[in-house]
Amino acid sequence: MPVKPPVQPHLHLLAKAPLPGQAKTRLIPCLGPEGAAQAHDSMVRHCVATACQALGAQHVTLWTSLEHQHPLFLELQARYGISLAAQQQGDVGMRVRHALNSSQGPAMVMGTDCPSITVAMLKQCSAALENVPVVILPAEDGGYGLIGTHDDHPSLFENIPWGTEQVLNVTRQRLAALALETTFPATMWDIDRPEDWQRWQQTLKYTSTA
Repeated sequence: MPVKPPVQPHLHLLAKAPLPGQAKTRLIPCLGPEGAAQAHDSMVRHCVATACQALGAQHVTLWTSLEHQHPLFLELQARYGISLAAQQQGDVGMRVRHALNSSQGPAMVMGTDCPSITVAMLKQCSAALENVPVVILPAEDGGYGLIGTHDDHPSLFENIPWGTEQVLNVTRQRLAALALETTFPATMWDIDRPEDWQRWQQTLKYTSTA
């Protein structure tokens, strides 16, 4: 019998509209409301471009919040041909789980404040899901920037201390309780604080001159 080719995972990106005062608020002390919104805009653009390059636009959905018809979202849809969908109401876990369960087959979810996730990392995660039930990109701050699964595992997303340094530890405990083999291909970092933004600007400066 012919061997079936591996199923390409679908990647779901979660993004707020870049509204001043509502996006990347922890960057406001150094960038101001408009600057923080512009920073968020640039991160969303970067992450969508990376996702499409890694997996192809037909395998990417951008899940929107705050303003679903924001010009940024419509521009990205027109440019790349990605799908748009409105985020589920609820906490991070509910929104991530809803996105994962919205597509058939393996799926991955990541935020759009994670520009340190590269094309190579996404391809690693996609390949890893061929062999294990769960893939995670741990974050330096104790959370994670991407999770991929084949099936619905509610306990991975319920009663998790989102936004704290305990997210990954608690998730690992849940994975162990479910006896789910998991791979962690690489460590990433996200942009929450002014020093993270400055680090990203230095990274961009380095890559542009390298």
